[in-house]
Amino acid sequence: MFPDFEREVKDCLREGVEKVEENGDIPINPHDKIADISSTVSFKVAKRDKRDPRDVAEDILKHLIAIKERYYLIGRIDAVGPYLNFYTSEKFLSETLKKVLSEREEYGSLCYRGTILLEHTSANPDGPIHIGHIRNSIIGDSLGRILRRAGYDVEIQYYVNDMGRQVAVVAWGMERFALDQDKKIDHGISKIYAGANKLLGADAFRKEEVDSLLKRFEDGDEVTIKRFNDLVSRCLEGIRSTLDGMNISVDKFVRESQFVFNGDVNSIISSLKDERYAYYEDGALMMDLGEFGFEKDFVVTRGDGTSLYPTRDLAYHAWKSERCDRMIDILGADHKLISSQLKVILKILGYKEPEIVIFEFVSLPEGSMSTRMGKFISVDELLEKTEEQAYLEVDKRRKDLNEEEKRKISKFISVGAVRYDIVKISPDKATTFNWRDALDFEKRGSPYIQYAHTRACSILDKGGSYDEPDLDLLREEQEIELIKKISRFPLAVKEAANGLKPNIIATYARELAEQFGQFYKDIPVLNAPDGLKNARLALVDAFRIVVKNSLQLLGIHAPKYM
Repeated sequence: MFPDFEREVKDCLREGVEKVEENGDIPINPHDKIADISSTVSFKVAKRDKRDPRDVAEDILKHLIAIKERYYLIGRIDAVGPYLNFYTSEKFLSETLKKVLSEREEYGSLCYRGTILLEHTSANPDGPIHIGHIRNSIIGDSLGRILRRAGYDVEIQYYVNDMGRQVAVVAWGMERFALDQDKKIDHGISKIYAGANKLLGADAFRKEEVDSLLKRFEDGDEVTIKRFNDLVSRCLEGIRSTLDGMNISVDKFVRESQFVFNGDVNSIISSLKDERYAYYEDGALMMDLGEFGFEKDFVVTRGDGTSLYPTRDLAYHAWKSERCDRMIDILGADHKLISSQLKVILKILGYKEPEIVIFEFVSLPEGSMSTRMGKFISVDELLEKTEEQAYLEVDKRRKDLNEEEKRKISKFISVGAVRYDIVKISPDKATTFNWRDALDFEKRGSPYIQYAHTRACSILDKGGSYDEPDLDLLREEQEIELIKKISRFPLAVKEAANGLKPNIIATYARELAEQFGQFYKDIPVLNAPDGLKNARLALVDAFRIVVKNSLQLLGIHAPKYM
């Protein structure tokens, strides 16, 4: 309902303020700390007319009050200095709850249209995904859920670097080391990768063997291709299993080799040769992007004419460009340069540019990692450790549950804790994951929000059904504040989708749970008189629906009990 209130405020201002701007832009702030919405439109009028903005605000207010009755969602309007403040009407409160209770799981859905190809994770198939990848996966999965809620047709893709040197190293190592059958397949492959790198060391002859293997693959040698394909497929089995365990799904795994074998890479190279930015250096094809502000040139091919990963990535994006309205890539901060170059070259070639969500890295208190050296914390290990700690909390709090129930609860608490603790921070800020903080029920992370949902479920189970509630009875301060927070869910979805920032939903879910906590503390539900009890049960149900919808966008389970 809040977006409807926003529209009314803008319409009211347009009607009450003549000729603010030629384009009709009406400045409003839906996150004002005093009013439900505030506006600084008086500053624009004052600048134009060379008047005091406070006097302008008072004049505008008189016009707005005269026409206010035409807008049923707007209640009080006042002016504080140069600011115009708008407050929701009583009608807005009851209409919000009616909308939530009617739309239920669909509440918060928007009417955006278009197809989006969203790429995330895309970790090399040389071992399990680790803490260095996890923020990419969680941001990407949450963003995909939000964009779908906004109305887009979203396909999630994982771009598989199946012909990189890392895969060649593993393929070379497989001939020299036995795969540890006791380990999960991707962990076993990682062990071989680390062992192969150690054996290679500075041995030039052995490195030439790896390079030769990679060259045979790119040249289309069927035996080598089969070796690489089998290796990559087995590693992806392990990676997919880990993603599934985190409630992360991928619609399509796209292998970079397909763009070499189908000729797309050669087509890109041929097109770039003819551009005025192209030149050769020691046989390598280069692109001088200096006029676009890049000091470092883009390498298209090696001296021997073979393609590089960024060139194949260009072919992948050209392919995607023809299959969607928007492309979105989730990339780490170390990809800032190459992704910016990629956007420029795609523009030169006449293709769509991808929208890039750059994230800073997540770390653990334990320190740095290296996949090459086999020193890293895998997501499997992180989840296992977090689940163990979650079990200790569940076992301490719920002695009445059997072992299976405790394990089940521990699982969804641990996954939720990891996902929430990582997604709650804006992608452009670095973060450190600390499982103790993530699992703390008092820290107001995922367990806190999940527990608010279980509390609402418990109230509804005890209170029974509510029939035709008189929602106009809900006028206590905590009731009003909770309804207003519920009304803002569609706004949070819109802002998260527009800004490609899933942390907005994480913040909203926490604030919603906090508001419900205040309501629960101050307002009796089950002991209220029948009519009021009926209305308050409806409000609790509305909260339950919206907090569940919020958690779903973050890929977090909303439990009935915990």
